[in-house]
Order: sequence, then C-alpha cells, then structure tokens
Amino acid sequence: MRPVLTVAEVRAAERAAMTRTTEAALIQRASWAVARNAIALMGGAYGRRVLLAAGGGHNGADALWAGVHLARRGVAVTTCPVHPNADEHSVAALAALVGAGGRVVDQIDPDGYDLGVDGLTGLGYQRRPAEAEESIASRATQLRELCDLIVAVDLPSGVVADTGDAATWAVQAGVTVTFGALKTGLVVGRGADLAGLIDVVDIGLEATNAHAGVLDADDVDALLPAADSRATKYTRGVVGLVAGGPDYVGAAVLAAGGALRAGAGMVRLHAHPAAIDAVRARWPETVGILLDPDAIRADTKVDAWVVGPGLGTDDVATSAVRAVLSRQEPVVVDADAITIGTAEPSLLGARTAPSVVTPHSGEFGRLTGISGDDIASDPLGVARVAAARLGVTMLLKGMRTVVCDPDGEALVNTTGTPWLATAGTGDVLAGAIGALLAAGLAPSHAAGVAAWLHGLAGRLAAQGAPLLATDVVDTWSHAVRLVRDQRG
Repeated sequence: MRPVLTVAEVRAAERAAMTRTTEAALIQRASWAVARNAIALMGGAYGRRVLLAAGGGHNGADALWAGVHLARRGVAVTTCPVHPNADEHSVAALAALVGAGGRVVDQIDPDGYDLGVDGLTGLGYQRRPAEAEESIASRATQLRELCDLIVAVDLPSGVVADTGDAATWAVQAGVTVTFGALKTGLVVGRGADLAGLIDVVDIGLEATNAHAGVLDADDVDALLPAADSRATKYTRGVVGLVAGGPDYVGAAVLAAGGALRAGAGMVRLHAHPAAIDAVRARWPETVGILLDPDAIRADTKVDAWVVGPGLGTDDVATSAVRAVLSRQEPVVVDADAITIGTAEPSLLGARTAPSVVTPHSGEFGRLTGISGDDIASDPLGVARVAAARLGVTMLLKGMRTVVCDPDGEALVNTTGTPWLATAGTGDVLAGAIGALLAAGLAPSHAAGVAAWLHGLAGRLAAQGAPLLATDVVDTWSHAVRLVRDQRG
C-alpha cells in the first residue's frame, strides 16, 4: 500500500531524516528529481526554455535548485522569484542559478517556454483572502498562461496539502514530483485533479507513520479471497440482501449482481415479490424470501448483510432496516437504509457488530449535518470525523472514494472514472462490499477492495464512453482476472 501523509507526518519524517543527513542534501535530491522529470518531458535539455515560478520556503528553493541543474545542462532558465530572500536555501540557489547562466528578472518575458516549474507554495499553504494572495496568484496565472506544460514541486501551488482544497488560481500541473510519499492533497478533492501524473521520488524520507494509504493491484490481489478446493457455497460467504422496493426493483438486481460477481457463495434476497422475480430472471442463483422483519431476524444462514438499495422508506422498509441492524453480522448500510438511519440515529449507534456506511455526498450531509462545501473541501477529514462519531466504517463516494475506520485509519481509492456517476453503480458497489465482508475481510479492506475493483471495472466498461451500471457488473470478472494475472 502506498502511504499518504499529512503535513505533520511529513514534518516528522523530515526531522527523522535529518538525523541521518542534512537539509541541504534533501533539497538537492528533491531538486534533481524535478530537473530529471523536466528534461524527460521536454525530450532533452540543450536549447530548451524553462520558466521557474519560485516562492518562499523549501518549495521555492527546490524549484530554484532544479533550475540550477537545468541551466548546467544547457537549458535557458528564467525566474522572477516572489520572495527572493525568504529562505537561506533560496538565496544560495539564486546565486548558483546566475552562476550557471540562468536569468533572474524583474519582468517575465512573454515569449514561449517549453516548460514551467511550479514552486510557488508548498506544504504549509493555507487558503487566505484573495488580497493576501495577490502576488502569488498573479505569478501562478502567468505560469499557466505562458507554459502549456508545468511540473509542480511536491504539490501544485494553491493546493492545501492536508485536504485537497484549492484556491481558484491554483496551478494545473501536467506532472507533480512529490517527495517521500503521496500527500493527502494529491489524492482527494480538487488537488487530485490539479496534480496530473504523480511521480513519488525517494529522497530519504521514511513514511512509516502514515494513517492513510492508497491500495494498488498487489494489495488487492493479496486481500482478495483465494480459490479453495475445499470451499462450499457456505464457506465462500452468504450475503443477505434486503433491497428492491416496489418502485426500484432494478436496484436489487444490481446489488445481487455485485455480490455474486464479487464472489458470494450465495445471495439470500429478502424483498418484495416484484424484486424477487426481477432478480431471479437475471440471477437465477439467488434465493428469494418475501420481505418480512421476522424472516430477516430468523435467517441463520447469512454471514453479512446489505440493506437499502432501492428499498424505499415506508413503514415496511423501516421495519426491515431495524431487523437487519439488530443482527450481529457485519452489515453494509446503503441508499434508503442511510435515510432511515438518519431519521433514527440510534439504529446505528446501538450496533456492536461492524457496519459499513456508503453515502454519496448528499446522503453524507443529511446523515452528519456537514455542509456540502465542507465535504468538497476536505472529504477525507469529514469522513474521519463521521466514522469516529458514528462508530462505523465510512465509505464516502466520489471520484476519489475514501474509506475511514472509526480509529482514523483510511484508504483512498484512485481507480474510478467520472463515467461511474450514473444510476445503479452504487448498488453494485454495495453488493460487492457485502460479498467481501461475508468472505471474512475486515470492513475497511472489504470496502477498499470493492471500491478499487469497482473503479477498475468502470474504466474497463467505459473505455472513454458512457456506461451503464450493468456494464460494471459484466466487467467485474475481467477486473479481477487482470489483478490475478498481473504476476504472469
């Protein structure tokens, strides 16, 4: 798993690194990584033109020292630092840049540049009133207007490192060269969109203190239940699915498909007759049981529950949700069950067994009272707060879905596609999480692996065009095979 660090965690790693080396050595390693990326992107060094946008602090120094490396290799480097004397390392870098043939100017030449290097703001940036950021915002605007391709130092300027929130003037990078580990602001919020391609380079920081991470294919492969020659449908995990009210039978079809494709040994559907008929027509493997709270409480064959997709919020649905949440198996609380849980907070609060709650931003706002603006500006932070407050594993859906345990440990999913923003894809995800819970995965792992495969299946289904939720079900097995086959 790739670690994702907060600013405090980065600072701790830097302090530890400086017991083994010097600050100057770290800056040289970082700046050479930026220069190396710039040369590769330009297809060479000699005769190329680069514009450096350098602010105060270490990011500005990193950018300027990158300019020194570039100038020594024949690049025509120009800079107009915003705070030229703000940092001792910047002062030394400016002198070295001039010595290497670089230009330090008062007014930026508007002629074309092959590439821009963005080092205006760094880890310490926090959004401020527009007038307080005028000089930096002006320089960022110049950089964007004069350079089609930009390499950002550590993270794009204007991005808040701990949240992914970003100023209106924030820099759009083609490549972000980040040091030691990913930062929260590179993987969630607007920061994830502004970062472009991300190159994580080793400069000697040990990211051993991370409380968030990004799963990769190896992690998913290791966590997915393996085929077992001794397995039965019961040992593979039985999912109890309470879904599909009279008006939304398709949600039950999709959730059942997600559970079956994700490996459930059996799906036991508690639903209205119309939903049972629709699910059996598409998935004849499913066991159908008429919706009745007493039948839910008496079903002893279920290893994990999924409740809510298309269920409705009438008295019958509410009684069914209460029955599921009174059980002691793990449960995925989705869609209408979230609405019912919002109206009756004690339903979730009384549970001692694991609960995975899967809201989109609107449902999350109603459940927690947190505003849409706050959700957008700090999705990981608000999900952590909600998970701790409710005592659940929170999966907050979005282009970058986040999964948070009550203890603050978190996963960020990076495999999604905007084409997944269509009706029914959440039902597929809920069913898949239920199958992995039933197979014995820990709640955060079940949610994280399901989100990762859901995103990959979405990409495979879309191929750059609109998709349907049924397409995600149909490509799920392909996504799993790609993970399983990656090692040859």
